[in-house]
Amino acid sequence: MGRLNTVPQRTARLVLVTPDGAVVGSLPPFPVDVPWWQEVESVVRAAREQHRVDVTILRLLEATRDQGPGGEVTYLAEVAKPVPAQVWTGKTEAHPLRQAYAKPGGPAADLAWAQRVLAGHGLAPTARPVQIRSWNLSSVWRIPIGRHSAWLKVVPPFLAHEAAIITALAGRHVPTLLGHDEGGRALLAEIPGEDMYEATLPQLLAMVTLLVDIQASWIGRVEELRAMRLPDWRGPSLSGAIADVVRRTGRELSADEQASLLGFVDGLAARFAELEACGLPDTLVHGDCHPGNFRGTGQEFTLLDWGDSGIGHPLLDQSAFLEVVPPQQAKTVRDHWNGEWLARVPGCDPTRAAALLAPIATARRAVIYQMFLDNIEPSERIYHRGDPADWLRQTAALVKNRAN
Repeated sequence: MGRLNTVPQRTARLVLVTPDGAVVGSLPPFPVDVPWWQEVESVVRAAREQHRVDVTILRLLEATRDQGPGGEVTYLAEVAKPVPAQVWTGKTEAHPLRQAYAKPGGPAADLAWAQRVLAGHGLAPTARPVQIRSWNLSSVWRIPIGRHSAWLKVVPPFLAHEAAIITALAGRHVPTLLGHDEGGRALLAEIPGEDMYEATLPQLLAMVTLLVDIQASWIGRVEELRAMRLPDWRGPSLSGAIADVVRRTGRELSADEQASLLGFVDGLAARFAELEACGLPDTLVHGDCHPGNFRGTGQEFTLLDWGDSGIGHPLLDQSAFLEVVPPQQAKTVRDHWNGEWLARVPGCDPTRAAALLAPIATARRAVIYQMFLDNIEPSERIYHRGDPADWLRQTAALVKNRAN
């Protein structure tokens, strides 16, 4: 709760369209009690309470701030039929990178698909579906089924391998799929418990063990992962992608940062060779492994959000996890992580591997965010616009610190 008090309040302005795309007009701005732009449940609720209008949020049109959260945000929203509204003179032009769920009629089609999947399981919604999130990386709905819920998640093509890897991991502390299709739709069973942002030390250690267990089970199975179209973050592929994002982002960095990064890029082949000598083979990488992506209670967890998964060194997952671990617990977690891998790959050197990987891991995040920017329409790039440069600055700092 404390974090919410440190950011400006969000004010939502809605431009309304009907299912055929005809512009109705706009609603006057209204306050929303959750500041994060992609979280739209509170926007839908506030529109109903303050304007007596039921809406479906389609996409972000513009924002007054350079980045979220908070401030005034304008969304395109769908209504079933015209309602009283102010005149709006803007344009809603088509764009080739727009996702289907960001177009009029798209969410209704997704919900109809989900209802068919539920019917195949002998189930049906018992209340109106609740829109939870809508942005360039996902559309998420909660569908009530009696005292439980199913969760509809729709993702862009560059994250659509998520359903395939969850299917392949069935039975290993991952979400249960009720159904999925090739278009990025997935319907997931409800996961009891809570998101583990405030995990205790014993829970953090259990999370590490769970992840390492999964990763160890995929050693020697890289071709299976490739067949599921997971991104390739092994040496040659990731080195090329890092060099590309450094080249494209150079003008946003200082001369010193650029010099450090160019030296880092030149040395990537040698660094990956040293990394290979540490003895930990490439395998499945979750890609966004932090305590908040675990859900459960006690020591029983489910690891969520596999859309960022890929193929690479297993310790690529370590830095994001340790970033949010309390500083006084980080060494214990790191030591446990090392012990888990030493038990599975005797003679490996996870400590040396983690040191070599540190700048590679931050540079990989720059690569990921650049990929997002390259595959989303201009109005929604604001979510990630500064991220490649920010992660490259962190990479440059790590390289410089190591040199000193």
